Amino acid sequence: MKIFKNLNFNKLKNGLSKTREKLVTSINEAVSRRAVIDEEVLEEIEEILITSDIGFDIAMNIIDETRKSLKSQSDRSKINIVETIKNELVKLLDEHSTKTSEFELIEKHHPLVILIIGVNGAGKTTTIGKLAYIYKKAGLKVLIGSADTFRAAANEQLEIWANRVGVDIIQKAHGADPSSVAFDTLNIAKKNDIDIVLIDTAGRLHTKNNLMQELNKIKKVLSKVIDDAPHETFLVLDGNTGQNALIQAKEFSKVTDVTGLIITKLDGTAKGGSIFQIIAEQKVPVKYIGVGEGIDDLQNFDAKEFVNALFETEPE
Repeated sequence: MKIFKNLNFNKLKNGLSKTREKLVTSINEAVSRRAVIDEEVLEEIEEILITSDIGFDIAMNIIDETRKSLKSQSDRSKINIVETIKNELVKLLDEHSTKTSEFELIEKHHPLVILIIGVNGAGKTTTIGKLAYIYKKAGLKVLIGSADTFRAAANEQLEIWANRVGVDIIQKAHGADPSSVAFDTLNIAKKNDIDIVLIDTAGRLHTKNNLMQELNKIKKVLSKVIDDAPHETFLVLDGNTGQNALIQAKEFSKVTDVTGLIITKLDGTAKGGSIFQIIAEQKVPVKYIGVGEGIDDLQNFDAKEFVNALFETEPE
């Protein structure tokens, strides 16, 4: 099956403008103020990296590698140091990049079942609608299961998205058992030769044990219909929340096998640097990032493209 990617470099570049201002512009200013890159400049850059939500350990590693690189170079220009930082960031992201796309997994799992988790306010419902749009645009048959039965507004919003995209949605009355929605959705998917099933879940606060237990119940029900379901579990995180997004990722990983991350709202925040720390600590690939409110503003995550856009380097 042909792999479909939703990538727009200019949108990505524009969406990362606030993070760029905090991180890249500050680094460029630190470098340009000095004729020679010395230890004082490196310490200033290290502080910029840390305060840009990249994290202490990553900042230390980048500076250590920069020191090694500078020792082997006679030209200590701005370009060299910025390129070194860029290369280290790409290396970090590549180390935990996704190996297999959903489009390849469909060859093995049909229907492919994706469980979508995350706290209220992270943009989970909107993300499901945009994922459905990407998959349908690729020519796949998509079905949504609205298992967030605790909030009537969530069901209504998801129904609006399903109608907008033109995919079917399975719903039940407010307060119904979420597991029963998941069960019915998978059975209908099997009967109707659906390619991808997206299961919405309640916006579970990571501090609420009963809600986490409900998530496990949904997974058990899914596996009763299809042995190895869910095949993917995507955690949606709000890019605006910085360190709090990292805490959420840690808590959700304690109770379920998160296979991919979706970072939303990167266009509205200067905390986009947290994406490096989340990946480094959780060792889970970022699948998609949200860089705008439009239906096609959920983009496939590509490490090199992301760093190039952050540093405003045109793709090769």
